[in-house]
Amino acid sequence: MVDKSQANPQKSTESGQKESRTPRPSLEQTSNQRNNPLHGITLKIIVTELQEYYGWQGLAEKTRMNCFKSNPSIKSSLTFLRKTPWARDKIEQLYLFTQREIARQKKS
Repeated sequence: MVDKSQANPQKSTESGQKESRTPRPSLEQTSNQRNNPLHGITLKIIVTELQEYYGWQGLAEKTRMNCFKSNPSIKSSLTFLRKTPWARDKIEQLYLFTQREIARQKKS
């Protein structure tokens, strides 16, 4: 038997318009992300900021990845990084390192 509350995620408001209900994240889901410094930062933002800071040549030297060396673009780099977990991890770590360095430079 199908539970009607689960089958129709939309409910009618007083004016007769349908309002979709989005599921709220559970407390466990939000507490898992509390200490994640990359939460809410997309891969596109990360690559764009790193490219602006280091340039394509600097990224190629720092990471030794061909996606930054031969015919680099944001789109092609994102495609490679999304398909290659080790490369994405390396870029995320470089981003965190760069953000810490920028913060240290501002303090001094």
